[in-house]
Amino acid sequence: MEHFMTTIFPIVLSFLAGTGLIILEVFLPGFGLPGISGVLLIGLGTWLTATMYSVGTGILVLMLVLIVLAAILAIMFRFASNGMFQDSPLFLKSRESKPETAENKKSLLGKIGKTVTMLRPAGIAEIENQRVDVVTDGDYIEPNVSVKVSRVDGNRIVVSRG
Repeated sequence: MEHFMTTIFPIVLSFLAGTGLIILEVFLPGFGLPGISGVLLIGLGTWLTATMYSVGTGILVLMLVLIVLAAILAIMFRFASNGMFQDSPLFLKSRESKPETAENKKSLLGKIGKTVTMLRPAGIAEIENQRVDVVTDGDYIEPNVSVKVSRVDGNRIVVSRG
């Protein structure tokens, strides 16, 4: 038992923890602390195996861990593509938004809003609680100024001081 606790247990623990952290990293955006820690722990497990046994054994164990990790990730992605994880709190939900169409923009004609950014002559205004890209007829308009939608040309919303 003492041999297991001093030699095998740290190796197994580092490989399991490293694999778990890499799997956790799949659910998190970017490549952050869990992913880096997982790679370092798998590297530590490989180094411990190579120093306690042999370099060949270390490489063999590393290959086995990578094969198991690849299989686990492939199975997870397979389940994810089938929608098995869609109710999981680990995945971000897409927000439902109505598509920007010319009809939606035509409904803004005559509405009053407020500039969010400086219009030089293009910028962003908030009209009916939604941020929209707008342009002026050439005038510069400062932020937090009331504007009125004077016309809509296709996807282009033209505003003037309101």
